[in-house]
Amino acid sequence: MGSKTAFIGLGNMGYPMAGHLVKAGHEVTVFNRTVTKAAAWQEEHGGQTAPTPAEAAAGAEFIFLCVGNDNDVREVCIGADGVFSTAPKGAIIIDHTTTSAIVAREMSTKAAELGLYFLDAPVSGGQAGAQNGVLTVMTGGDDVAFNKAEPVIAAFAASIKLLGPSGYGQLTKMVNQICIAGLVQGLSEGIHFAKRAGLNVEEVIGVISKGAASSWQMVNRWETMNNNKFDFGFAVDWMRKDLGIAFDEAQLNGASLPVTRIVDGYYEEVQAMGGRRWDTSSLIARLEKP
Repeated sequence: MGSKTAFIGLGNMGYPMAGHLVKAGHEVTVFNRTVTKAAAWQEEHGGQTAPTPAEAAAGAEFIFLCVGNDNDVREVCIGADGVFSTAPKGAIIIDHTTTSAIVAREMSTKAAELGLYFLDAPVSGGQAGAQNGVLTVMTGGDDVAFNKAEPVIAAFAASIKLLGPSGYGQLTKMVNQICIAGLVQGLSEGIHFAKRAGLNVEEVIGVISKGAASSWQMVNRWETMNNNKFDFGFAVDWMRKDLGIAFDEAQLNGASLPVTRIVDGYYEEVQAMGGRRWDTSSLIARLEKP
């Protein structure tokens, strides 16, 4: 018998993630600000819908969040109709939103005061990872709560790791985005150079992807980048939001992020080209423009 769960936020990631919970046998109640999206999810997956986060969370053992930013997390947790107002004692809130470490610690403290647990658990793997149920989940928080939540999270994740106390999941996601920024820019420049040099890009990637230059981005994105197709994956607007969070944290901890700053500026150029909703591999578009 599955657990009673709630899922708040049915965007590109949350919609399939909540569906995987149903497939795994959990009893799922969803909330989404756009009611028609929640109705479509229910028609596709079954489960229940609720008119507020608070009503979705009532009686739930596990409450998943996948919303937009720090303020959205605060609203669905401690707002007038927030999940903290109805979650039963001992309930575990698992936040898959990418936020600051500051808000993760803030929500964890408030949860503890109410006898609840809060895990910051941002994900990597993109929309395809969510749809296929193979996300990577980076988690911060209480180890006892994590051990209880892990088998439930496994419904949509291939890798789940507790990195440390509250905030460590979000800090790890920042590292993830910092690394991706540099990788995608390097791959963009490599493909661009290969084209200009008259090389067969497919053959070049076929060779170098077997060696030290290989990366997930290379294996999964080179072909669409080569064909200037960017209508899938993780949007540039969201990447810039995430990098902004990393820059704010770097100011606090003294980290230097010179290359990431440059690449963020390139993403700003992509936005100006009309690419706000293009995926992150669209960095090549600014090199290929006439």
